[in-house]
Amino acid sequence: MASILDEYEDSLYRSAAVQHSRASVGIPHSGYVNARLEKETPIFNKQRIDFAPPEKINSLVVSSNQLCMSLGKDTLLRIDLGKPDEPNQVELGRKDEAKVYKMFLDHTGSHLLIALNTSECLYLNRSVQKVRALSRWKGHLIESVGWNKFLGTEANTGPILVGTAQGQIYEAEISVSEGSLFSTNPDQYFRQVYTLEEESGPAPVCCLEIERGIEGKFFIIATTQKRLFQFVGKVPEGTEQQGFSSIFALHADHLPSFREFPASFGFSEIAFYTPKLRSNPRSFAWMMGNGVLYGTLDYSRPDSILSDERVWVYPSDIDITVNKPISIVLTQFHFLLLLPDRVKAVCTLNGQVVFQDMFLEKFGLLTRMIKDPTVQQIWIHTEKVVFRYHVQRESRDVWKMYMNMNKFDLAKEYCKDRPECLDIVLAKEAEHCFQNKRYLDSAKCYALTQNYFEEIALKFIEAKQEEALMEFLIKKLSNLKPSEKTQSTLLTTWLTELYLNWLGILEGDPSQRNLYLDTREKFRTFLSSPKNKDCLFNNRASIYELLASHGDTEHMVYFAVIMQDYERVVAHHCQHDEYDEALNVLSRHRDEKLFYKFSPVLIQHIPKKVVDAWISMGSRLDARNLIPALVNYSQSASTQQINEAIRYMEFCVYQLEETQQAIHNYLLSLYALCRPDSLLSYLEQAGTNPNRIHYDLKYALRLCAEHGHHHACVHIYKVMELYEEAVDLALQVDVDLAKSCADLPEDDEELRKKLWLKIARHVVQEEKDVKKAMACLSSCALLKIEDVLPFFPDFVTIDHFKEAICNSLEDYNKHIEELKREMEEATQSAKRIREDIQEMRNKYGSVEPQEKCAACDFPLLNRPFYLFLCGHMFHYDCLLQAVFPNLPAYKQAKLEDLQKKLAATSQPSKSHHRPKDADTISLGKGQQSREQIKADIDDIVAAECVYCGELMIRSIDKPFIDPQKYEEEMQSWL
Repeated sequence: MASILDEYEDSLYRSAAVQHSRASVGIPHSGYVNARLEKETPIFNKQRIDFAPPEKINSLVVSSNQLCMSLGKDTLLRIDLGKPDEPNQVELGRKDEAKVYKMFLDHTGSHLLIALNTSECLYLNRSVQKVRALSRWKGHLIESVGWNKFLGTEANTGPILVGTAQGQIYEAEISVSEGSLFSTNPDQYFRQVYTLEEESGPAPVCCLEIERGIEGKFFIIATTQKRLFQFVGKVPEGTEQQGFSSIFALHADHLPSFREFPASFGFSEIAFYTPKLRSNPRSFAWMMGNGVLYGTLDYSRPDSILSDERVWVYPSDIDITVNKPISIVLTQFHFLLLLPDRVKAVCTLNGQVVFQDMFLEKFGLLTRMIKDPTVQQIWIHTEKVVFRYHVQRESRDVWKMYMNMNKFDLAKEYCKDRPECLDIVLAKEAEHCFQNKRYLDSAKCYALTQNYFEEIALKFIEAKQEEALMEFLIKKLSNLKPSEKTQSTLLTTWLTELYLNWLGILEGDPSQRNLYLDTREKFRTFLSSPKNKDCLFNNRASIYELLASHGDTEHMVYFAVIMQDYERVVAHHCQHDEYDEALNVLSRHRDEKLFYKFSPVLIQHIPKKVVDAWISMGSRLDARNLIPALVNYSQSASTQQINEAIRYMEFCVYQLEETQQAIHNYLLSLYALCRPDSLLSYLEQAGTNPNRIHYDLKYALRLCAEHGHHHACVHIYKVMELYEEAVDLALQVDVDLAKSCADLPEDDEELRKKLWLKIARHVVQEEKDVKKAMACLSSCALLKIEDVLPFFPDFVTIDHFKEAICNSLEDYNKHIEELKREMEEATQSAKRIREDIQEMRNKYGSVEPQEKCAACDFPLLNRPFYLFLCGHMFHYDCLLQAVFPNLPAYKQAKLEDLQKKLAATSQPSKSHHRPKDADTISLGKGQQSREQIKADIDDIVAAECVYCGELMIRSIDKPFIDPQKYEEEMQSWL
């Protein structure tokens, strides 16, 4: 395997020399083709509004899809952009020379403030058609309005801030009273709260913005031509409706915090970017004399909401003395500057101009640019034309800028759905990390790129960064597809080799113990990874060779366990005499085949534990497959060790209730060899029914005979029903045992008598014990004294069995008397039967003329009939018809045969020349035969009443109507 890796590394160097040819590794390089087939839509897409104003446009404001524009001197046009075909025109009703100076529309699109150049202010609500003058506002030229986005509704503005050209900030509130009978002033109050100043004195309030932070803290931003002020303070909960006077009061004695820039072109403007509707702004851009101050808004800061500030100077082609910017609009990544004849978009990340749009002279000079924060649309107008910009996929190229700024996380965030761009960012990040010697981070990034595999691997090899190379290979392996099996195999084997080399180096250095343990854990995690399981399994032979070549038996066993190659694990433990460990592996994984294979070895060394393991496996093990291991073990082991084999066999027989003959035969052999006492109890417990005995009777008989276990042999003979052999063998052991055997053939008295005679002969001839012989007579009723007398020798006197002879004679007398009594009883019974027969002959019954057949309900006396003792009467043919279907087949056949014979005897003789004597004899014989036939028919047909006898009981489950005739019967009732 090492030679394969050497060849692989050589191929890497060769591939670098031939311009990174990928043939040596075989890992494909699926680089992205960054080609744009169509012209990409610009970020800021301009659209001219199809609208020709009847008069010149003075001012235009947009908010919440509501557009308001001032036309000429006295006309106001309102358009709901959701319904552009339904414009609403309102007349201001001014007869003086007043002109619209500025217009302000709140965030709901409901409240419109119209500032006139005559220091007056008008108000128009979206729900009304009449313009109202704000009397309290008179005498102030309004420059800016700070709307209350938190308390404002369509009918009420809530407390708002108003900035004037004289530098004063007023707090006001406007409310619309619906349905009132009398006209009331909409302006609820109008009071001054602060005055903004610059070095030269009060300065116009160019912009006002109100924002609410956390814990009830409010931030108020106000700008002049050179300064940006911040007012910070808390408004007690529940008092928000009272306004912001308390915040400004905090700065009555000292100036609030502000930013100041020296240059000025007479005004300034601030723009905010709000990512979502009804959320707080996230960034700001302040257009002033020195450039654009850009930053983010951090609401968690205690004194200033402005954060990450920077000043982007104006592009070189902007001369603030000649063509100074008019308006500014802020989007997520750009701010747009409105110049008299063009629009410039500058990226807020790098200050570069990314977009410029020139306007034709025929449209006139650009007047104003404003953004609708709710729909993120930008509106620009001249005195003649209105344009609208749609912002489309603004973040498309942001990733490049973040990448060039080395902000790789942000770059990846903005190109995560564009894999070709993400690859570029990852490659740049990897190279950046490599240059800064952050090799592990570089490896992780390189693994996610589509760069040449060989080039990256060589880079880490040349830098001698094996750990980073391993990280790269691991990440690359995790990114491979399941179909890339060749690549997976190569990376897996290479990583294994690298891990083993690294572990070998660390293991010999005691100072690197912690690193060794950490690396070992990583290696084991790599081997046990589910993603690598299939690849490792398919190439396990190569992995085993690598492990063996490094002599790493610990990880060889670990790998074998992961691969579930428990056979190799157990074999390893057995080779190193680690029998307990081997048995633990077997017990833990409970593989039957492994038990069968390794039990012969293990039982030689740890028999008790092995048997315990077998018992714990229960019925999962087939004891027949373990018998060879037990046989080999029992032939070389002591009696105490053989007891372990007996213990397992007893478990199989008594606990598992095994019925396999081999198991029972082996247990018998062990009992016969070491436990004779248990042998007989086992045989007796097995019973005497040959069909329920699981051991081989002939084998058991031979085994017991070889070891001289006569009691066991007698028992087996009894089971085999070889009673003569059982008695013969029992007489050699114990007469009582022979007696118990002699009584077994209960159904064969002749055999029992023969067996008892054997016992008697043995007692008389062998033991010569007359008393025992007489005891045999009393034990068996089949034996008589005359059966035993021939066995006695001639010299025996009658005194020894005088009592037996007397008892025998008494038995004979009793038997004779019993026979006499039985004969008398039989004579009496015969007499009574003859009397009953005579009585039956004289018995009769009377039939009235009107009696009817119980079956057909016709008069009974019209045809031959039967009268039963129960009182039922039937015609002969009716009874025959009712009885015949219920007779057994053989009786039906007999009845048909008798009927044919009866019909034959009823026919007259065809011979007219028969002698008279012969005819008389023939008629007599025929008449006798006819009567006999009729009697036989009566015995079959009239044996019992068809309604009262067993026939009616047997037919209880039969339906009243034949199923085959059911339909016919049912139709007959309709």
